[in-house]
Amino acid sequence: MFQQLAANPHLFWLSLGGLLLAAEMLGASGYLLWSGVAAALVGLLIWLVPLSWEWQGVAFAVLTVVAALLWANWLKRQPADNSANESLNQRGLQLVGLHGHLLEQPENGYSRIRIGDSTWRVYCLDNLDIGDEVIVIGIEGNTLKIKSA
Repeated sequence: MFQQLAANPHLFWLSLGGLLLAAEMLGASGYLLWSGVAAALVGLLIWLVPLSWEWQGVAFAVLTVVAALLWANWLKRQPADNSANESLNQRGLQLVGLHGHLLEQPENGYSRIRIGDSTWRVYCLDNLDIGDEVIVIGIEGNTLKIKSA
């Protein structure tokens, strides 16, 4: 087996690249991706230009670093979209802009509305009646601020 790998080192590098990429798919969070790509590239390089094992190792190390740096550079140039994360895990903020109907007669500005399958405590300074359509404009604690739609 070792004699066959010594006679065909490109098969070793291509196999190593495939194994690293397969291991990456199991959930290595990107750590094995660039090593797998570098190993596959070394396998292609060795197939085209025979190199000693020392230079194969150097080529693998250099290509791993280059691939990782190219990926980091590409990520820096991508615009960051943080708008989707502003209301993550903040259910009340996700309700801003939704419409609902008052379920109870307001007392001191407080009432309840149904949104989806839940009822929410709401606060509004406007004079509203049961069944009036309202829109959520904000949140304070677990109370939604509303206004007449």
